Amino acid sequence: MKLLITGGCGFIGSNFIRYMLKNREMVEIVNLDLLTYAGNINNLKDIENDFRYKFIKGDISDKELVEIIFSKYKFDAVINFAAESHVDRSIVDVSNFYQTNIGGVLNLLETARKYSISHFIQISTDEVYGSLTKEFAEENFVLNPSSPYAASKASADQFVIAYHRTFSLPVNIIRASNNYGPYQFPEKLIPLLITNGIDCLPFPIYGEGKNIRNWLYVTDFCEAIILVLERGVSGEIYNVAPKNEYSNNQIAYFICDEMRISQELIQHVPDRLGHDLRYGINSNKIYEQLNWKPKVDFLEGLKKTIRWYQDNEHWWRPLLKSATLDNKNLSE
Repeated sequence: MKLLITGGCGFIGSNFIRYMLKNREMVEIVNLDLLTYAGNINNLKDIENDFRYKFIKGDISDKELVEIIFSKYKFDAVINFAAESHVDRSIVDVSNFYQTNIGGVLNLLETARKYSISHFIQISTDEVYGSLTKEFAEENFVLNPSSPYAASKASADQFVIAYHRTFSLPVNIIRASNNYGPYQFPEKLIPLLITNGIDCLPFPIYGEGKNIRNWLYVTDFCEAIILVLERGVSGEIYNVAPKNEYSNNQIAYFICDEMRISQELIQHVPDRLGHDLRYGINSNKIYEQLNWKPKVDFLEGLKKTIRWYQDNEHWWRPLLKSATLDNKNLSE
């Protein structure tokens, strides 16, 4: 199987490429990544010499480049991880989110249609459903994004479905809950708190810290993507989340306890604009239809993640200058 992986030098994309090469011998992967601030070529240094893997630096919005790549490699499937993905950055400047998350996806869809790609998978997010109270969103739940980032992802999802219905392009959308694990860029909540903890810096938590999320260890998500790639029903959307819910305060407490540092480091800072209180998705479809279930318990995964950041300071320290818009106030 020949795969085009876009955004493969990012957190989830790089973990997926490594996981795929380890678990599927008969696969060839081309990784197209622009290497923006969150894309790191060193995320895949350990597999860069694998003959089944090739890296190409480029933008999914570049029509000429994407056309050349599709023509040359004759892909069986495309998995699009490429995205501007940080909510805070979308509030400051939406232009890159529009260009990549909507325009780039349209370019990939149109080229995939032209070359009769047999499977197109769009990696999306639970944020497209917006803030929920106690309910859990199923795949047909109304989209109600709150942030410019979530709106750009929801727009992309709609185009993916439209290309399936209009042009019969074989597609799937995967909407995941918050991922965590190795190689996550240190502007996100868990790696930010871990790296701050290593340096005995404050733990900035937005508002009252009561915002609730599901937390999915990244290799469990990689396994879900493979199942959708190999067995997913064309045109279907799959939610992927474990059956857990934790507030940002709880995450901070867990990290303090595991790292044996004082909870006095936790500092509540002014909330961000449009901050969703709770995400919650119903993942029964992928549990029942594809027999997926998470293998990594949250606290087990958190301990593994803490150890990874403690053991890999050489990876994350050089990234700190580009990691945050405001080192004091950016936490999720």
